[in-house]
Amino acid sequence: MADAKMQINEEELKKKLTPEQYKILREKGTEAPFTSALLNVHDKGMFTCAVCGQELFASDAKFDSGTGWPSFDQTLPGAVEFKRDDEMGMSRTEVTCSRCGSHLGHVFDDGPAATTGKRFCINGACLLMNKHE
Repeated sequence: MADAKMQINEEELKKKLTPEQYKILREKGTEAPFTSALLNVHDKGMFTCAVCGQELFASDAKFDSGTGWPSFDQTLPGAVEFKRDDEMGMSRTEVTCSRCGSHLGHVFDDGPAATTGKRFCINGACLLMNKHE
């Protein structure tokens, strides 16, 4: 995807996003489990970044992890970047949008063994769903 991050006007973004979305996407917050409107969405399509619109996850990569957050076993190639996250007393891998740098969630190695073995645990407030027929 893009080599350089797109420039974000934070004041304009605060007007575009809900306060919860802004806190999660730009301040690395986390939504409460089992509250995402996208948790049980299984329509065909693409999940995109709520900030920049970049396609991040195909709907066929989504699975029910039982954790309370939308979970995916893989991303679209080049759609995300990974950063070490040692906050909250644990070592995790943060997932960010490769285009705008927004925080999406974290990735863990406890996903479906039959596919990638990865569980991208993503805040639903970070995503928009573009349905395909």
